[in-house]
Amino acid sequence: MGATKTDYFTESQNELAVLAKALGHPARIAIMEYLLKVDACICGDIVNELPLSQPTVSQHLKELKNADLIKGSIEGNSICYCINEPGLEKIKGFFEHISDHLAKKKNECC
Repeated sequence: MGATKTDYFTESQNELAVLAKALGHPARIAIMEYLLKVDACICGDIVNELPLSQPTVSQHLKELKNADLIKGSIEGNSICYCINEPGLEKIKGFFEHISDHLAKKKNECC
């Protein structure tokens, strides 16, 4: 069997692509913003904040969790979600690298 397209890229590049894809939907951005605002919550609270059904919100939470951008713990009949800081640190590091490069370059490109 042949190599997949992801085999041609570094582990870091593949990880960042997964993170970017997870953040590539406005509902997921809204979920992340809500979790930052409240610092932790249960799924029901998120459903009340978004104009989406509970199953749709659950699917978005699953995608964010699979990308390690959020984490969740079971509390009774609910799952309490919060931001997973190491996942965000990867994104932050990537954008800091870009910013540092652009600061050194000082618009010397076309």
